[in-house]
Amino acid sequence: MFHNSKTKDYLTSYISIKANSIVRGTISELSSSKSISNRALLLQALSNNQSVVSNLSVARDTQLMERLVSSMESVIDVLDAGTTMRFLTAYFALSGKNKIMTGTDRMKERPIALLVDALRNIGASINYLEKQGFPPIETKGFNGQLADQLQIPGNVSSQYISALMMVAPILPKGLTILLHGKIGSIPYIQMTAELMKQFGVEPFLELNKGLIKIQHSKFKKADITVEADWSSASYWFAFVALAKQAELTLPKVSEKSLQGDRVIVDIMDQLGVKTLFTNGNAVLSKKEATKNLIWDFKDCPDLAQTVLPVCAAKGISGNFTGLESLRIKETDRITALQNELRKIGAVLSETATGNWQLETRSIPTQSITIQTYHDHRMAMGFAPLATIQDLKIESPEVVNKSYPGFWRDMNTVGFETTTL
Repeated sequence: MFHNSKTKDYLTSYISIKANSIVRGTISELSSSKSISNRALLLQALSNNQSVVSNLSVARDTQLMERLVSSMESVIDVLDAGTTMRFLTAYFALSGKNKIMTGTDRMKERPIALLVDALRNIGASINYLEKQGFPPIETKGFNGQLADQLQIPGNVSSQYISALMMVAPILPKGLTILLHGKIGSIPYIQMTAELMKQFGVEPFLELNKGLIKIQHSKFKKADITVEADWSSASYWFAFVALAKQAELTLPKVSEKSLQGDRVIVDIMDQLGVKTLFTNGNAVLSKKEATKNLIWDFKDCPDLAQTVLPVCAAKGISGNFTGLESLRIKETDRITALQNELRKIGAVLSETATGNWQLETRSIPTQSITIQTYHDHRMAMGFAPLATIQDLKIESPEVVNKSYPGFWRDMNTVGFETTTL
């Protein structure tokens, strides 16, 4: 039996947060964008490591990507990093490297067949080592391009599409990707294309027709500075939305961002947060909120765990679509949300296929404990409830995946925390 990676199952630890309804200050440890960092690291490798990528995210996923993309080891253990698994599978497969790709037990439950099938169609040799359609897999080499056109459902994880886009220029015949059906997470596809342009490759995108065309071309030397992470910034909007009094400054966030999660500004405008961009910062303050939120998360699924707890805590009913991809993330995020929202008197139910309704009731006044399911976004998405009541959050170290300084930033803006 080859190397078997187990989840480093987090010892059951907790962080206890004392309720505080007034939040003020500057968020000093906001992470750089994980999405941009991980793409830039792969593009840097494809450009023969002659490029410079500055202000990389300090998230564990990015540190893992940085180490593994140039690793000489035969077994590549991505732990629980889905982006790293998908990007590196495409990279190793089409650059002809013989690697075993494995990860945590949860990673072995996350489907990869669509990407493997696509890479096999192009000409890569890939074997499944345990369960068909799931990691671990072995990339066995690339003996020449068999196909230069692929058809892929548009509603799959955009990471599959981005992975294929980034490796396409090294293919002798380039690659045309035809996306059929509804396309999800379009901003992430556009982000990938924009970053590729900075490395000298010009993808042709006509997403309203489901067309992506990339010619064989050479990556050029680039100098990239990674902007602050809008996914991480989203949690501070939630704190402002729920606090009685609030003014927070988020430094180095880009008003005109490559990141789709910048849409949190528009969502939170409805949930009671005013955003003022000034001198490269975003200053957040309170305003009136709506009574009902209707939102399609297909382009920003990572924001659901920020937005739904805010709606539940503020008594704002919701009608949501675009949550399908949450089933195959770090955990089944829909089930996790349903379980934890119930603790604050809210019910999330699927009223018709793909249509979700949030009904809110009164929030219990006693302290509650939030389970995180080994998912960083569950911890940070529910942490803003500490503006209303005492809170305990299980496995606080999960935030290291994307935002290691999160708890320190909470302390900075007025929260008292104790690790148990």
